[in-house]
Amino acid sequence: MILQRLRSVYEDPYSLAERYYAILSALNNLKLTDREVQLIAFTSVMESISIPAVRKEFCEAHNTTPATINNMISKLKKMYLLTKMDNKIVVNPLIQLNFDKDVKLEISLVHRQAPEPVSEKLSD
Repeated sequence: MILQRLRSVYEDPYSLAERYYAILSALNNLKLTDREVQLIAFTSVMESISIPAVRKEFCEAHNTTPATINNMISKLKKMYLLTKMDNKIVVNPLIQLNFDKDVKLEISLVHRQAPEPVSEKLSD
């Protein structure tokens, strides 16, 4: 087994969240665009993307439109990365972290093992 440790320092919770969701996308071959990763990270840090002021802040920060956000939300909901809870669009709780705290990831990439051959008993 190979052990490799990496350490990165991020200035704010949003930067940490953005890196985390980019790693999840890469490891799971989700093929998310940079903008989709940014939307998930922003939604995670802000706790919801349903609030008009939050949507406006995302649009201004990333030079995008509300229509584009709606399209991304639709796609990300179909992928179960975003979900609706209490009438709010939020990050799926299974991948939601508190990015105000440090995050430590452990990633195991393992070889798929072939099933053992079944040996038949010969009856006398």
